[in-house]
Amino acid sequence: MPNTKSAERRVRNSARKQVRNNIVRSQLKTTEKKFRGALAAKPEDSVAALRTAISTLDKAVKKGVIKRGTANRKKSRLTLTLNKALAAAK
Repeated sequence: MPNTKSAERRVRNSARKQVRNNIVRSQLKTTEKKFRGALAAKPEDSVAALRTAISTLDKAVKKGVIKRGTANRKKSRLTLTLNKALAAAK
């Protein structure tokens, strides 16, 4: 239990931020799964799914949910996966 008024406010704020962060993280996982599903189905058509995933990652960075380096690493790995799949499809 918080002992001061400011600690009570911090508890409320952190709970609010936790809910928002969980929503954004869930969206990240969903868009990554959609990209991987599109990649497995048709590598040629998964470019749009990659754009959506990258956009979601950038928005998460903007909101402070994940760090910039983490987002860059994930974007790089997703792009690399797409490029390998497209090269294998040719």
